[in-house]
Amino acid sequence: MTPTRRTTLACLLLAALGPAAFAQANFPDKPLTFIIPFGAGSATDQLARALAASITEQTKQAVIVDNRAGAGGMLAAQQAARAPADGYTVLVTTNSTQSANPHLFKKLPYDPGRDFRPLTALGRGGMVLVVRPDSPYRTLGDVLAKAKRDPGTLTFGSGNSSSRVAVEMLKQLSGIDMLWVGYKSNPNALTDLLGGQIDLMAIDTVTGLAQIQAGKLRPLGVSTPQRMPLLNGVPTIAEAGVKGYDIGYWFGAYVPAATPVPVANALRELFVKATRSSHAGAFYANTATEPWTTTADELARFQSLDTEKWGRVIKAAGIEAE
Repeated sequence: MTPTRRTTLACLLLAALGPAAFAQANFPDKPLTFIIPFGAGSATDQLARALAASITEQTKQAVIVDNRAGAGGMLAAQQAARAPADGYTVLVTTNSTQSANPHLFKKLPYDPGRDFRPLTALGRGGMVLVVRPDSPYRTLGDVLAKAKRDPGTLTFGSGNSSSRVAVEMLKQLSGIDMLWVGYKSNPNALTDLLGGQIDLMAIDTVTGLAQIQAGKLRPLGVSTPQRMPLLNGVPTIAEAGVKGYDIGYWFGAYVPAATPVPVANALRELFVKATRSSHAGAFYANTATEPWTTTADELARFQSLDTEKWGRVIKAAGIEAE
């Protein structure tokens, strides 16, 4: 059989199987867009760009990273939910938009469950409570003592729900009060922390680890139940005196709900391969982030349970929905 005839027969077979199979076989045949709910330099942005580099290598198609920071990620999630359901627009996001926002906002312009088809989880990690190197607070105990002595005088910043709730949980479990200052993204909060406009923040390791290792931030405690390998000398917040403290974050990829299953499956395979690439490997290794992939159903179930968990945490922290 000649190559031309084999190609013709393959096309006829795909046509017989239907449009979905044909779309899957040719997907992607144009550039993709990743919508990111946070600004350039944020944890989600860095991971998305690492994955985009790998997917471009796999498909020879460009990947546009579209940062839509603000409103707790709602702007990005809404835009992604309303995008054409053809697989060419992907929401690369975190628990902020998918699990926490339903409890932080009275009205969302999107539904984290109904409006999206999950592809796969992409990674998970923890945060670090940090201050400036010249801060008078050398330990978590120093912060707690100041907050108890002068309630409401210490300020903390956050650019996503994980960062905010990490400190809100600290407040709730230790019985202290501090003033929250909101930002569009964690890098913006970090800039103000370094500039002396706020006293402290809980920062994801992706954004803060290099600054900590360079001596530009002083770590007081990590949010995970065990110490982090890259910050082994830093105690957990539970170790430092706040018993029961444990909170982290995760990343995931989603497409509009009506995206055909074959196309979503093809996209998932690209993302899973991308998490194993050298681009993503460097990201995970250098940021204390754990590689983590799932099936679509596994991510959907996890998101449902995680949404319930965030609801309990936010309620216990006394955060009122905006």
